[in-house]
Amino acid sequence: MVRPDWLNLNGPWEFEIDRADTGIERGLRERPLEGTITVPFAPESALSGVEDTDFLHAVWYRRELTVPESWAGRRTLLHFGAVDHDATVWVNGREHGRHRGGFTPFTVDLGHLRGTATVVVRARDSRREPQARGKQSTRHGNYECLYTRTTGIWQTVWAEPVPEVSLARPRLTPDVAGSAFHLEQPLRRSGEGRAGDRAGWTLTATVRDGEGVVAEAGVRADLDLSPRLTLPLPADRVRLWGPEDPYLYDVTITLRDAAGEVVDAVETYAGLRSVSIDGKAVLLNGRPVFQRLVLDQGYYPDGLMTAPSDEALARDIELSLRAGFNGARLHQKVFEERFLFHADRLGYLCWGEFGDWGAVEEGTAVGGEYQRPTPNFIAQWLEALERDYSHPSIVGWCGLNETHQPLTDRGQVLDDVTRAMFLAAKAMDTTRPVLDASGYSHRVLESDVWDSHNYTQDPDEFAAEMSGLQEGRPHTNTRGGEAISLPYSGQPWFCSEFGGIWWRPDATASTSFDERGGDSSWGYGKAPESEEEFHRRFAGLTGALLDDPLMFGYCYTQLTDVFQEQNGVYSFDRSVKLDVERVREAQLRRAAVERTEDAD
Repeated sequence: MVRPDWLNLNGPWEFEIDRADTGIERGLRERPLEGTITVPFAPESALSGVEDTDFLHAVWYRRELTVPESWAGRRTLLHFGAVDHDATVWVNGREHGRHRGGFTPFTVDLGHLRGTATVVVRARDSRREPQARGKQSTRHGNYECLYTRTTGIWQTVWAEPVPEVSLARPRLTPDVAGSAFHLEQPLRRSGEGRAGDRAGWTLTATVRDGEGVVAEAGVRADLDLSPRLTLPLPADRVRLWGPEDPYLYDVTITLRDAAGEVVDAVETYAGLRSVSIDGKAVLLNGRPVFQRLVLDQGYYPDGLMTAPSDEALARDIELSLRAGFNGARLHQKVFEERFLFHADRLGYLCWGEFGDWGAVEEGTAVGGEYQRPTPNFIAQWLEALERDYSHPSIVGWCGLNETHQPLTDRGQVLDDVTRAMFLAAKAMDTTRPVLDASGYSHRVLESDVWDSHNYTQDPDEFAAEMSGLQEGRPHTNTRGGEAISLPYSGQPWFCSEFGGIWWRPDATASTSFDERGGDSSWGYGKAPESEEEFHRRFAGLTGALLDDPLMFGYCYTQLTDVFQEQNGVYSFDRSVKLDVERVREAQLRRAAVERTEDAD
């Protein structure tokens, strides 16, 4: 969603840690701050220049924003990609906005700002309350599969000018069957920009390919809160988006007044592709494409949850493709939207997920329920769905991961939130399958797909455990022998976590789960004695799933090592640690579901 005028506010900001969260009382909102930080890197990261990994219950930011003279007459929007977790924004001493949730964007309308203004941001980040944290550790150090925390600003901050009535984020829906795109274009109204001021206004959209204009359509913009229009594509200009050909059309959206003058315009893009279900098959553009996914946690040694550069985001996808994967579960984190831009242009299949871990905290159990996600989980999930709806690379949604709690005959908070997040995704998006929870506690019978996690390391044992799908009894996760899921009801099925083979020949592996502290090196099961054994195990595990004609995909754990969890295909610094070509070869033979298509 590109406009020509904008201002990147990444870089040096004044910064101060407020460990006791007493900054208001001590005047931090009004005075210069004592230190500096490099935004958008979190203060726990090396790239921030702070690198303080202790608990930071509150942090403060301050900088001057000079509005260009060319923006005069327009409103200034201040955008935050993500601030963890509870953010308040003041401009020139006045509170302009608040946002709770560390994974999703928010925007502050600064009105007709002129000259130079002082922007102050406070971010609070508790470690004791139920809160969507993803993989952030609530202990002082790293342990098991939990890592160094991220506090405060960790995605890009930027400003742009817009008119009183402007184009908000568009929703572009591909329609392969109808050879068209459907556009729903919300309008942002600020100040005096009310509906009555738009008599005679129009919205137009133009689709282009490499040869020029493909489709154009217009509609009145003074009747609906969100004008809608359809852009039919001529048969000879239809080109589907997919892994083999990730073709993207350019799209221009323009808002004009009654005299035909341009009020606002944005440049964007769209991919024409469909996702559908046929029996137990998940189809892309009407055909089965086995989803060879990898678990990607999106952590970096120097930036933590923030990639050190835009090139680093693209490189992670390229490394994954090089190893034979065609997509990823974006695990326990709402990834930077630029990652999805690169996934769109590279044909990389992604499951949009949420960093829901954090519902289990000491002292939060009520009536035996130890997993009590809050309403903020649902609010953030809706914000993530809205942000990422138009990306063709996303082929499914899943809001929860490894939630687990015994089923009882009484309703639980976990039941309500699982269903609410499932329904939120279904209401927001009717074009993609929705999984209620990855692995473990399936609480929604009508979930579009079903799955489990299985880290058995012996390929023969693994194959036997996964073979029940043919009889309608797939592998099911339990907890201490107790049922934590409703019964499987015949949906398409995939193994959404497996493998996790430890391979770090320059380190000593942990011998038990309890020893997986911040300094240990671990993966699942017994470490291979050689790289050759790693490759045999990898080929055996993936082969068991590739050969199942009822399996639509899998997700291997994981793309890179992450701190002490050293079971990645690549090292944490993205360097090569094993023969990637052999990993690729093991995956790229035709899957059973793809061979079935060949026979047809």
